[in-house]
Amino acid sequence: MSTPSETSAPSLDIVILGALGDLSLRKLMPSLYMAHLHESLSPSTRIIGVSRQLLQTTEFINFIDQKSRAFIPELNFQEASWQSFLHRLSYLSMDLSQEPAYSPLKGMCQNTQECVIYLATAPHLFAQICSHLASVGLNHAGTKIVLEKPLGHNLLSAQFINDQVAKYYQEAQIYRIDHYLGKETVQNLMVLRFANAIFEPLWRAPYIRSVQITVAESLGVGSRAGFYNSTGALRDMVQNHLLQLLCMVAMEAPISLDPDDIRDEKVRVLRSLRKMSLYDVKRDTVRGQYTAGITNGQLANGYLEEAQVPADSQTETFVALRTFIDNARWANVPFFLRTGKCLQKRQSEIVVEFSSLPFSIFPQSQQINTNRLVFGLQPQEYIHLEMVTKDPGTGMHLHPVKLSLDLLSTSTKRRAEAYERLLIDVIKGRLTHFMRRDELEQAWAWVDPILAGWQALNDRPRLYPAGTWGPPASSALMAREGLTWYEES
Repeated sequence: MSTPSETSAPSLDIVILGALGDLSLRKLMPSLYMAHLHESLSPSTRIIGVSRQLLQTTEFINFIDQKSRAFIPELNFQEASWQSFLHRLSYLSMDLSQEPAYSPLKGMCQNTQECVIYLATAPHLFAQICSHLASVGLNHAGTKIVLEKPLGHNLLSAQFINDQVAKYYQEAQIYRIDHYLGKETVQNLMVLRFANAIFEPLWRAPYIRSVQITVAESLGVGSRAGFYNSTGALRDMVQNHLLQLLCMVAMEAPISLDPDDIRDEKVRVLRSLRKMSLYDVKRDTVRGQYTAGITNGQLANGYLEEAQVPADSQTETFVALRTFIDNARWANVPFFLRTGKCLQKRQSEIVVEFSSLPFSIFPQSQQINTNRLVFGLQPQEYIHLEMVTKDPGTGMHLHPVKLSLDLLSTSTKRRAEAYERLLIDVIKGRLTHFMRRDELEQAWAWVDPILAGWQALNDRPRLYPAGTWGPPASSALMAREGLTWYEES
């Protein structure tokens, strides 16, 4: 494989602003290595790391070598390929707040046909960075900007960022990334719905009783405590990840696979989400904050004991809520969303629960939970269809079974991780799995009344021990509907 030094005019530069941060070290560099390993990057592609720290390129390469290789699965690590990947790397030290500092970056990229600039920085810097990039001409037609979430703190701040970025870049150049949309199972959801005749006729009220979406993490806030305390679970997870998953479940069939046709349907879902009144916020939302406990077999600090967390912090580390989509397909079907830190295990799932039969010939004592379709997102990816069969023997005894689609064995093709898949989408100009401006702002328009409601109610987070499934009020939220969270079933 040739290296960038063997060609005089690279066809692509990938610039990572914030190249020494956790996102770059844990996700971006390992994902780009995997793309390199499997020859998804052109031989001349360069990767330029940018940060304030004064380093030479050799020092930067050594730092990446030490920090990022640990996040590459051992099965995929090849020393020769890793070394050739490191040869793609360059480094530039610059103060992102200073416009004159961008001239050297322009000099490095001036002969490149295409430039992907990944803003792995704090979102409040996005507007300033885009202005400075444009001032040196790094907003030409071949430039693509990747914006990491969360974009903004509320609707107004999100609109401000979008307005500022739009001054310098066309919407087709802007990639607002949500790595959950890069997961194989999430992308498979749309295919399962719209390419299989057995599901689509039943994918609506009254055939579906409820939908659950859970994104649970077993770890605490860790090194992100400073950022997290000013953000909280609703902004960090619900506004983007969980609402995106909800859109994938609930959207109507787009008229084509064109990115805007798909995103149009997602926006319609967000517009149909029932806005929460103060009464709804009080009744249908649960805020939580973890205390000391045991997670993954180890003692865990409470949130207030974490470094950089104020002793009186009211930031939520857990959210559960019930909502509805006010349209014909989903009338009166409750959607339950749940996410949290320091929960019993790391588990992300979408559970579509179908309604019970209106009449059953089997005795009441044998009634079993209704059919469910379960999409596992992490740590494993899978699709299960829960059905009822007969136990072996002469009696007519019912028995629940799972029909499993093993996504690992159904194809011989390699399954790329989410960030790798999305980075390749950026390079190829595929916008389907990235948020459009109106999609982002509509999500904030739904979340803002919940934030305002909590403030008006002076709603203090309910405490839950680390290693549990959150506050008991979360289970009560489901129990009102005669339901339980899937892990409790």
